[in-house]
Order: sequence, then C-alpha cells, then structure tokens
Amino acid sequence: MKILIVMDPLGAVDVDKDTTFGFMLAAQERDHRVWYCTQDQLYVRPGGQAATLARAVEVFHRKADFAHLGELEDLALDDFDTVWMRKDPPVDRAYLHATYILDLTRALVLNEPAGVRSANEKLYALQFPALIPETMVTRDAARIRAWLAARREPLIVKPVDGHGGKGIFLLAQEDRNVASILEALTEDGTRWVMAQAYLPAAREGDKRIILIDGEAQGAILRVPRGDDHRGNIHVGGTVVPTELTPRDRAICEALGPSLRADGLSFVGIDVIGDYLTEINVTSPTGIREIEALSGTRVGIRFVEWVEGRVAAR
Repeated sequence: MKILIVMDPLGAVDVDKDTTFGFMLAAQERDHRVWYCTQDQLYVRPGGQAATLARAVEVFHRKADFAHLGELEDLALDDFDTVWMRKDPPVDRAYLHATYILDLTRALVLNEPAGVRSANEKLYALQFPALIPETMVTRDAARIRAWLAARREPLIVKPVDGHGGKGIFLLAQEDRNVASILEALTEDGTRWVMAQAYLPAAREGDKRIILIDGEAQGAILRVPRGDDHRGNIHVGGTVVPTELTPRDRAICEALGPSLRADGLSFVGIDVIGDYLTEINVTSPTGIREIEALSGTRVGIRFVEWVEGRVAAR
C-alpha cells in the first residue's frame, strides 16, 4: 500500500510513546510505503482534486536520526491507497477545514472525516447515557454551582474542547475558588464545559482501551501522580499493565456498532471504574505502551486491518 499520514511535525515525535510513529514502524514491517505531511500542506487543486506536499519517510526505532525523509513531492491524495489523519487536537477551525479537504479523495481515509467531525471527544459519549457518570454540559457557571451544592459530592469539570488533561478541575463544595474557576472555564458564560460526578476509582487510575473497528485490542492503566486527580501521561501519569474486565468488554460491545457506523476505525476510550468518560477519535494514543507492557502488536493489527479494507474496495 501507499500510505499518507497527516500529523504534527515529525521532529517532535517521542519514538517510545508516539502512536503515529508506531504505525509507521508497523507499516514498514508489512512492506508498505509511507509518506508524511502536516495539516497545512493539504490543499485543493483547480478542478476540486485534493492534494498535498509530502515526503516519503523511512523510520527507525532509535532516539537520534529516527526518520529519513525524501524530497518534497506534490501529490494527489488519490495517488494513495489510504490516508491516516493523525493530527493531534485541538479540533479547531484549521482542523475542520482539513477534514473537508480529506472528504474529496477516493483514498480510504481513517478515521472518516465526517465521523471525526460528528464525534467531539467529550460530547460523543453522551449518546451512551447508561455507560457514563452523571453529566451536565452547560455554559452557565451558576447551574454547575447549584448542582455541586445539591449533590454535596465533588465534581470533575472540564472544557468540552480540551485535550491531554488540560483545564480539568476537581471541585468540592467547600472550595473557596469554585466561582472563579467556573468563571474562567466558561469564559464568563461563552464556553461550554462538562461537569461530571467525581469517581473515587480515579485515584486508582483511568484505563485507556484501544479499539480497532469497534473491537477491543488492549489496554493500559494511567495512574495519577501524587495528589493529582488526572492520570494523563501528558501531565505526569504513570502507565502500568492492566486487563480488560467484563464491564470494559461490555462497554466496548455497546460502542462498537456506533463506531463502525460513523467510520471511527481507530479509537481510544477512557474508562474509570465501571464508567466510560471519553471517546478519543482524532489521534488516540496508547499502542506503544500496550505493546511494551503486554507484547500485543496493536500497530501490526491495525495495518493488517487496513490491508483488508483496501483489498476489499
């Protein structure tokens, strides 16, 4: 296959942790050719053909000199068998515009652009109310304060467009800064935020489960550092091995049909205790840690699945 990967600049990659880099290694192992571009290199030619400036890339699992790049080429997206959109959040205006360009190609785009646009990583889970904690979404800080007072139990509050553990607060009724935190998060009533019942199981960690075509492939447990309530790797969480519980598998089975219908082929979900908290569809991470801790070749499994999809078209 000829594979185009749209991603953040390659120089920022952590070769031991980056899922996109893991995909590149897996694709090479399966004897496929890989090209790399950034989101801003996508464009549309006169006549409506999606295209990009891209470089062929060969990668190596080593800290230094880990990528050899070819000459910059001007290529139609239709020249590729498949295009993998792996640009990290935020899903801002530029990101959305890029997905509309990806709509124009006959190549197999993963995840499907329309599916990504419809699946906000915080709000998509609201379609599965039986799986998630008690949740409120609002721009009204007073509404959250009233709910906090009525519950008399802590809440987790986060922006609906956040990522990587940024902007997540644990609020208790006795906190003196509740009003100011909510005013800042809602930007004085102009920004949507999500408030969820705090799950005490978060102290034990949150589980990242990777799904391919709606099927669970493996998981890691991200354990918070010290008194931090966030287990995200980006904010210092520690990754440890874990197993899928019957409840985890039930959650994945419940999500599978919707993920497949929306063209969300590679997904990372977050589970705390018995509850689904997020569905990550833009650039989910975790395969490098799963591979290192369990030996499960998630990257190879994904590439093999794509091979089947391309062959069946």
